[in-house]
Amino acid sequence: MEERIYEGKEQKELLEKALEELNLTENDVMYYFSKEKTGLLKKEVIKLHLFEVKDVAEFIKEFLTQTTKDMELDVQFESSIRDKQISIKMYSDNNSILIGHEGKTLKALTHVIKQVVYNKVGEYPYLLLDVENYKEKQEKYLIRLAKNIAKEVGHTKVEAELEDMNSYERRIIHNALTDNKYVYTESTGVEPHRHIVIKPKEQ
Repeated sequence: MEERIYEGKEQKELLEKALEELNLTENDVMYYFSKEKTGLLKKEVIKLHLFEVKDVAEFIKEFLTQTTKDMELDVQFESSIRDKQISIKMYSDNNSILIGHEGKTLKALTHVIKQVVYNKVGEYPYLLLDVENYKEKQEKYLIRLAKNIAKEVGHTKVEAELEDMNSYERRIIHNALTDNKYVYTESTGVEPHRHIVIKPKEQ
């Protein structure tokens, strides 16, 4: 994964210069800034550490290739990038091992990858990791669940507290009920025990 470093006095100016030089947009890159004091006068210099999202995606695939190989799985990958989101779909000879009970292995893989990338890039990637169509099926299930519970809350006027969910799952619930006339959603709790409460709107 190639790291490009630019030095200057002002963060915004540095980023604009780098993007112009590389003919990229902010959606195409991940970056962080650091500060150093150089020279006899110890003048402060700002450094921009910049990585292209496509290189980050390749790094993630290489990491996954080695990890799944260590799990003794034969895995094929299909990837795409859109608006900085890296989507990687895995196809293996044993999907149930990759997914794990209630998706726990897939969640753990996603968490580890995000942390590894953060340690190198200084920014968590917007990563959607899936095994065939597991996430797609899960999303449909969560949307159905949200609408069914919202219907009950709207009828009884009694709020409902859902089980703990990760940020991806919570976002699906929030989006599913954004335009609902009778209920609204709130996230509460502290990770990893953060969850959604569906509450009735005052009519």
